[in-house]
Amino acid sequence: MQDKNPVAARYLGADYLRSNPSWDSEDSPWKAEKVREILVANKLQPASIVDIGCGAGIVLAELRRLYPDARLSGFDIAPDAERFWAVPRARGVELTVGDFISSQTPPFDLLLALDVLEHLQDPFAFLTKIHGRAGHYVFHFPLDLSASSVLREKPLLHVRRKVGHVHYFTRGLALALLQDCDYRIIDARYTGAAFNAPQLGWKTQIARLPRRLIFALNRDWGARMLGGETLMVLATAA
Repeated sequence: MQDKNPVAARYLGADYLRSNPSWDSEDSPWKAEKVREILVANKLQPASIVDIGCGAGIVLAELRRLYPDARLSGFDIAPDAERFWAVPRARGVELTVGDFISSQTPPFDLLLALDVLEHLQDPFAFLTKIHGRAGHYVFHFPLDLSASSVLREKPLLHVRRKVGHVHYFTRGLALALLQDCDYRIIDARYTGAAFNAPQLGWKTQIARLPRRLIFALNRDWGARMLGGETLMVLATAA
């Protein structure tokens, strides 16, 4: 989401804010908790964290409670995101409208790219440019691609129009992308988004029971068949 290109144009203007007036900040406490879970499970206590494509900055505001002494920074190319930054800035979060890749920051202990790669014109170039800019990385992927979404197609077109997804992932495709860009996967886990994410549509709620049954048999197969999941990945630069 950092390069200026036709895909990024919607974030530089007012289109994204019109379609997403809350900047999806309702999901941020949930995402922050999922970040904390994967860090705790791998015994990581970062002293500095940067969130690329930080949006409303609420993930960082939530992480301030969990990491009170850490240096917390966020970058977003969207000028409209700044209107949401009063709360995180009040909690000592450093936020910048601009391109992290061209910034001259020293390496961070942890780099977050949460719901970013699916928006980019060239995720390979982005991953190459941030390679080595942090000790550890946490990526969050919406797993939009499933047998159900391909057959119906409408869900894919919806996330393309509303939130600007231009790439679609399964678990395997997400991990392959990171590995192709020379990242070493430490931990990759489903978040249970189909059951516990804050903003669940009525169709998703109706599908909870069949999803639970299928996921109980095989989580990977269920995610590929029915969708509704997201993937949190902890990695290092190989």
